[in-house]
Amino acid sequence: MPSTDVTTLIRTELPRLAGSLRKVGELILEDPAAVTHCSAAELGRRTGTSQATVTRFCRAIGLDSYQHLLIELAQERGRGEASDWGSAEIGPDISPDDDLERVVQVVGSADLRAVQQTIDRIDLDAIERTAQAMARARRIDVYGVGGSGAVAQETETRLFRIGCAVRGWTEVHAAATSAALLTPADVAIGISRSGATRETLEPFELAKERGATTVAITADPRSPLARAADIRLISSTSETRFPTGIIGARHSVLVLIDCLYVRVAQLSYQRASASLALTDHIAGQHVVRNRRAR
Repeated sequence: MPSTDVTTLIRTELPRLAGSLRKVGELILEDPAAVTHCSAAELGRRTGTSQATVTRFCRAIGLDSYQHLLIELAQERGRGEASDWGSAEIGPDISPDDDLERVVQVVGSADLRAVQQTIDRIDLDAIERTAQAMARARRIDVYGVGGSGAVAQETETRLFRIGCAVRGWTEVHAAATSAALLTPADVAIGISRSGATRETLEPFELAKERGATTVAITADPRSPLARAADIRLISSTSETRFPTGIIGARHSVLVLIDCLYVRVAQLSYQRASASLALTDHIAGQHVVRNRRAR
């Protein structure tokens, strides 16, 4: 499996699991360190299931065996203890009574962990194939809504400056209209953490029907968006158990976007350099200069 935290994998797969398999996953996430000292039979008893259920759970998330799960949990714990991005004592929990210092430590560690996990699992071949397609594309569509919509617009801003014909679409009707006008000379990028957002999936699938090269950026490699894509780029997230939802998602996706941006600039160096030369002065013209006090 990719060099990434197995607990992240379990969180990704958990919504698709039901009944006894879900119970096993939830208990592992509740106390991963304790699980490393359990046999499969003991974990089955603790979850009110069975040893066979624990084995089925491991296979359901893509692991060969329970022993494989234990190895992954131990390695994850070791990475956490050796990490430069957070104390091992700082866990994922944030309570309403925690002080600001702890909040900053937990959130910062979660963000950095998501970025590092994304870097660790980057598929260089997928990045290269995507960048090659983008560099020669007639048009690039980027689809996303909500938080992913903000990333789609950020992607447009980056690529537009280096001469790409790109548009970030955050409204489904406009996105579908654009998708219907794509050709095999174009690229369509769908951004969705879950990979199951209908407003993103609809234009994405239409773009594929039109023959465009489709690229999914998602945290779920088995999602509908990932399955529909020609190329998949997998991001990562970390989360807290305070009701702030999953954090780190946007940072990890922007790592992928930045890698694509730089690689596309390399592959279209003359165009990118000319575009930057023509636009570099614009921001400087809008800087407010300090005035001397009279």
